[in-house]
Amino acid sequence: MTDTFKPRKQRPRGRPGPSPSDDFREQILNTAERLFATQGFAATSIREIAADVGVNAAMVHYYFGAKMQLLQAVMDRVLEPLSGSVSALQQGGQVDLQDIVNLLFSMAGEHPFLPQLIAREVFLPGGKMQQQFLQHFAPRLGGRLPDILRQQQQAGHLAAELDPAITALLILSLCFFPFIARHAAEQVLGIAFDAAGLRTISQHVSALLQRGLVP
Repeated sequence: MTDTFKPRKQRPRGRPGPSPSDDFREQILNTAERLFATQGFAATSIREIAADVGVNAAMVHYYFGAKMQLLQAVMDRVLEPLSGSVSALQQGGQVDLQDIVNLLFSMAGEHPFLPQLIAREVFLPGGKMQQQFLQHFAPRLGGRLPDILRQQQQAGHLAAELDPAITALLILSLCFFPFIARHAAEQVLGIAFDAAGLRTISQHVSALLQRGLVP
């Protein structure tokens, strides 16, 4: 009996599509982001993350190594691209407050658990990512905002009496605190965090900033 020859399928040109391993990596990262944020790093095990995804713990270790490396990967996945976007704003010169709000809300909208994770593992005492974040990410994220705001002051687009560092802190607070307080905001205030609700929150933040910061 002779084998029937089957020609190989031609690989389409351009960037290859996502592989099953890419899908598993994203599912693991998404689950780790949610559980680390809601339960805390110390209270969340690799086994629990793996069970939630439907894989074994060995696969999580294979892709990410130890639990601390997984937490690092969760942060890197979002904060590295965000730092690049903030750098592009800084180098672009003319920046509207709406651009900053849109950028921060876009990140938090796509990764709604990340602000809570940062609050838990960076800002609270004993946070596992505190030193790494302050040394590696903070200078390239919020640390760039005062210079951006100072440029806008010099161009006459921001009130001259404002302190750029304090103003940067307030902008970050207004953009990220709604996601940190999401559970209470939904339960107590009845605020929706679907796509329409996030647009409304973003518009309110922009309105407050425009009226309070622009001369």
